[in-house]
Amino acid sequence: MFSIGDFARLGLVSVRMLRHYDAIGLLRPAHVDPVTGYRSYQAEQLARLNRIVAIKDLGFTLEQVRAILDEKVSTEELHGMVRLRRAQLEARINADLARLRSVEARLRTIETEGHMGTAEVVLKRLDRIRVAQLSARAASYEGEDIGPVISPLFEELCRRVDAAGVRILGPGIAHYLQEDDGTVMVHACLPANVSPGGHDFDVADLPAVETAATIIHRGPMEEAGPTFQELAHWIEEHGYRALDLPREVSLHVPEDRAEWVTELQIEVVPC
Repeated sequence: MFSIGDFARLGLVSVRMLRHYDAIGLLRPAHVDPVTGYRSYQAEQLARLNRIVAIKDLGFTLEQVRAILDEKVSTEELHGMVRLRRAQLEARINADLARLRSVEARLRTIETEGHMGTAEVVLKRLDRIRVAQLSARAASYEGEDIGPVISPLFEELCRRVDAAGVRILGPGIAHYLQEDDGTVMVHACLPANVSPGGHDFDVADLPAVETAATIIHRGPMEEAGPTFQELAHWIEEHGYRALDLPREVSLHVPEDRAEWVTELQIEVVPC
């Protein structure tokens, strides 16, 4: 038998927590001295304590912990719950990190206001291009919503195109369509000489654009805010009007995202 203090140290919990578990009937001591009221525990009770702590740390209330333990959750089921909760926590952390990167990028954009960059805006005609394409919906055009959608799309598209034995003829292109409900259809495209039908990806023709204002962005796309806004200022100052969301052409995509080179293209017409 172990005193409550020794049992707390072995179980890596506080004495106060053990007393609380006792009070609510979640983990009773193996023995309570009728004279002194001292609580004593057995080593085999560590198994229940481990389950209580693990399930509680998954985000369940103590009442829910009691219900789960009363159903005699197996070790395998508990591992499954832990894996699920781990995935949820990782998703939340990734979302928070993406939000933080977005905030930092927005701050950098604010810092560059009033200071035109050195990138050159070029007007060019874009030819019609046949592409292999996969599409998905993002909640908005914000970086934290687009990033988790576009990257997996390109990874999956590359896998499918490679499995089909289709030769890629140029850099990847991302383009977007704003929906009436505020969501955005995200399209990941790879130029390819491929006929429609019989594939596990779409085949589409990106239409020719008579006049596109283009600019080169260097670095990860979550830091493209200043480049986009520089392009917007140029378009307005030179008497043009933008017609659609931009295309993004991935000219150079090494493992180091700081070395990425992307051409931003926006169809424009004279005002």
